[in-house]
Amino acid sequence: MAFTLPPLPFAENALQPVIDAQTMNIHRTKHHQAYVDNLNKALDGQAEYADWTLDQVCEQMGSLPETIRAAVRNNGGGHWNHSFFWQVIAPKGQGGAPSVDLAAAIGAACGSFDAFKKAFQEAGMKRFGSGWAWLVAKRDGTLAVSSTPNQDNPLMKGFVDNAGTPILGVDVWEHAYYLNYQNRRADYLTAFWEIVNWDEVNRRFTAAKG
Repeated sequence: MAFTLPPLPFAENALQPVIDAQTMNIHRTKHHQAYVDNLNKALDGQAEYADWTLDQVCEQMGSLPETIRAAVRNNGGGHWNHSFFWQVIAPKGQGGAPSVDLAAAIGAACGSFDAFKKAFQEAGMKRFGSGWAWLVAKRDGTLAVSSTPNQDNPLMKGFVDNAGTPILGVDVWEHAYYLNYQNRRADYLTAFWEIVNWDEVNRRFTAAKG
């Protein structure tokens, strides 16, 4: 079954002023749609992968033939990352707060919530060129802050550092913020905290713990 572009869980203008409606529209209907289309093209005719979920595409990247792996890595990662991103952001005031368990795990990993925020923003700032910053539930049960280049994500075991289950992520490709923030990635990352959907992050953290 061909992959499709998921609907937004909010209106395109719902994240203003942090993310403006035009950026949201271009980001989803042009960039994300292109990843979906190109992923479907890369997997066209590959019957053995026809029933794979998007998670499987990322988690089992190493089992794909080299002839299609790069295209699937770039576009499957792009589709997964953006589908995830739309879920972990929400209109200001509607995202809840970190749960007690999540706050404790963040404190154990980073020392404090403020230290976590600083580390997360630094991960986004230090990512040269395009990529993502992540909060990851690692396979040993601990949390880690990391970043990946391009459209890689922490599900791609064997291809990235700190592999595990992403529970929060932020897109630092320029198309995610350039209309509103121009070259001010730091301002975008600071404003990002206003739209984090902590209810969804809490849910993903709980699920990752099993």
